[in-house]
Amino acid sequence: MQESTNHDKIQLNIFKNLLIFVKPYKGLFLILTTIMVILGVLDSIFPLLTKYAIDNFVEKRNITGLGRFGIIYFLAVAALAITAYYFIKIAGKLDTLMAYDIRKKCFEKLQILSLSYYDDKAVGWLMARMTSDITRLAETISWSLVDLAWGLSMMLAVTIAMFRLNYKLALITLSVIPFVAMVSFYFQRKILKAQREVRKLNSKITAAYNEDIQGAKTTKTLVREEINLKEFSEITTSMRDSSIRATIVSSIYLPIILTLASIGTALALNYGGKGVIFNTISFGTLVAFISYTTQFYEPIRQIAVIFAELQGAQASAERVFSLLNEEPDIVDTKEVVEKYGDLLNPKKEHWPEIKGGVEFRNVTFSYKTGETVLENFNLKVNPGETIALVGETGSGKSTIVNLFCRFYEPTSGEILIDGINYKDLPQNWIHENLGYVLQSPHLFSGTIRDNIRYGNLDATDEDIINAAKLVNAHEFIMEMEKGYDTEVGEGGGLLSTGQKQLISFARAIVRNPRLFVLDEATSSIDTETEKIIQDAINKVLEGRTSFVIAHRLSTIRNAHRILVIRDGKIVESGNHRELIQQKGYYYNLYTNQFIEERSKDVLR
Repeated sequence: MQESTNHDKIQLNIFKNLLIFVKPYKGLFLILTTIMVILGVLDSIFPLLTKYAIDNFVEKRNITGLGRFGIIYFLAVAALAITAYYFIKIAGKLDTLMAYDIRKKCFEKLQILSLSYYDDKAVGWLMARMTSDITRLAETISWSLVDLAWGLSMMLAVTIAMFRLNYKLALITLSVIPFVAMVSFYFQRKILKAQREVRKLNSKITAAYNEDIQGAKTTKTLVREEINLKEFSEITTSMRDSSIRATIVSSIYLPIILTLASIGTALALNYGGKGVIFNTISFGTLVAFISYTTQFYEPIRQIAVIFAELQGAQASAERVFSLLNEEPDIVDTKEVVEKYGDLLNPKKEHWPEIKGGVEFRNVTFSYKTGETVLENFNLKVNPGETIALVGETGSGKSTIVNLFCRFYEPTSGEILIDGINYKDLPQNWIHENLGYVLQSPHLFSGTIRDNIRYGNLDATDEDIINAAKLVNAHEFIMEMEKGYDTEVGEGGGLLSTGQKQLISFARAIVRNPRLFVLDEATSSIDTETEKIIQDAINKVLEGRTSFVIAHRLSTIRNAHRILVIRDGKIVESGNHRELIQQKGYYYNLYTNQFIEERSKDVLR
C-alpha cells in the first residue's frame, strides 16, 4: 500500500478540497472568524490602555478620571472574556460537526467501493483514516485555521498601533520578520516529511493491533507470542523514533522563532530606552511598545505551532482524500443511475423482476496483477437450476461466482441475467436479489434476532422465526436462555461455528432471494450439523437459481448440474449419477472422499 504523499510543502489545493466540508457551516465559520478578529483587536487595545494609565496617572501622579478609566478597562476585559467563551463554544461545535461529516463521507465511500478495493487493504490501514486522521483534520480546520485568523488580525492591529505610536521604533522592532520568514520556509519541508512518516507508521501499528487481536487463537496455537511481540516492537520502535525526529524538528523551529522575537523585543528596549532618556518618546509609549513586541511575536509563535500542525494535517488530509478520491472498479453508467438510481439512492420501483436465467457469454477475466483466470468461458443456467462447482484451489470456481454476483466484472465478454447484460442494470439490483452464505460466516455484535433481520430490515419476528425453522436453527436458538434475544458477541464469538453458519443461512433466507450462492458453506461444520443443514439447503434452493462451491461432495449430490473446473475451463459436466458413470476426475475425487469419510466413521 503506497502513500501518495510526494509534496514537500503545504499544498493549498489539498486544503481547498476541504471546502466541501466547510460549506455547510460557512455561517458558523464567518461568526467564528469575526470573533477571532475581535479578539485580535481587543488584545491590541490593552497596551494602549496601559500607556494611557502610565502617562496620565503614574507619571503625572494624578488620579483624576481613574474611575472612568477603570470602567473602560473592565468593559474591555469583559468583552475579551465573552468573545473567548463564544470562540471555544463555536470552535468545539465545528470540530465535532466536521469530524462527523468527514467520517460519514468516508464511510459512504467504503460502502460503494468495489470488493477489489479491499483485496490489498488492511483493516488497521482503513481504521487509521477513519479515526486519527479525520480527528486531526477536523481539529486543524476548527481550531488551527481560526487561530490563524486571530493571529493575523492581531498582528495587523498591533502593527497599525505601533506605527501610529512611533513609526521608526516600529520599523526597528519588525526588522527581524524577513529572518522569521526564511526560517519558516526552511523548516516546513522538514516538519512535513517527519509528520508523514509518523502518520504512515501509525497506520501500520493500528493494522498490527487489529491482526494480532483477530488472530489471537492462531498466535496461541502456533506459540508465536514472542515473535509477534518482537515484530510489533520493531514497528513501535520505528514509530517512537519517527515521533522523536518530528518533535526534535518542531522543537528546533519554535526556539528559533522565539529567539528572533526576543531580538525584536531587545531592539525595541534598546532604541526605545534611549528615546525615553532623551525625552523623544514617553515612558508609557515605551511600555506599550514592549507589550506590543510581546503581543506581535506571540501570534508568530502560535502561527509557528499552527504551521507545524498544518504539516501534520496535510499528511492526514492526503491520506483521507486518497480514500475519498478512490474510484470504484465497478461503476454504473450515467444512464443506468438516472433510470434505476445508485447504490445509496436506489429507484427500486423501476427494477425488473429477476426470474433467474444466467448466461456467461465468451467471458474472459484477469486480475489487476495480470493473471488471467477465465478465458472465453461460456455457461448457460436455467431459472431455478442448481449448479455445483468442483475443482482444485485456484481453478476459477470463486472467480465464476464473484463475476456472477458482480463483485467483479468481466475483462471481456458478457454476463446476462434473464437475457439482459447485467451492466445495463444497477449493481444492487442483483445484490438485492442475492442470498450468499460464506464458508466462514460473519455475525455482527447484537442478538440472534438482529443478525437474522440484518438480511431484511423489514422482516417481522414471524419471518425471522420461519427462516430459522427452515434452516433447522430454531431448536438450538430456543434452547438458549434468552432465545432469539441471545447476544452473539463480536463476530459471533459466543456461538459455535455450526451455530453461526445456521444463523448466517437464516439471514440469507429471510431476504427470500431469487439467486443463491453457497461458498463451501458446510466445510467448517461437523458431520452431524452438516446433515441438519443439508436438509435445509435442499428445501431452500428449490426454485432458486444457485451456485454451490463444494468441498464436501456429499452436499451436492442433488445439484442439477455439477461442473468440474480446471484452469478456468469446464472439463466435466453432468449430474452426480452421470459423472460417476463417466469415471473421470469427479468419480476419483468422490470415491476417495467417500472412503476417507467412511474410515473416519469406523475409527470413531
